[in-house]
Amino acid sequence: MIKIPIILVFLVIVGSLIQGMYYLSKDGGSQNKVRLVRALTVRISLSFVLFFILLLSYFLGWIHPHGL
Repeated sequence: MIKIPIILVFLVIVGSLIQGMYYLSKDGGSQNKVRLVRALTVRISLSFVLFFILLLSYFLGWIHPHGL
């Protein structure tokens, strides 16, 4: 059951990455980089959220590591 939120957060992170690349190419050399910085902030924040979800899930026993 925990896989669904993890996959959703990961997809939103990838979407924010794509959005940031779009803003980087569209805004080019302009001084207004607010949209690019906002996309980067969202991506970093969601990455921390995903990390803590994974950490919490591991400590609560919802996910288990396995060998190769």
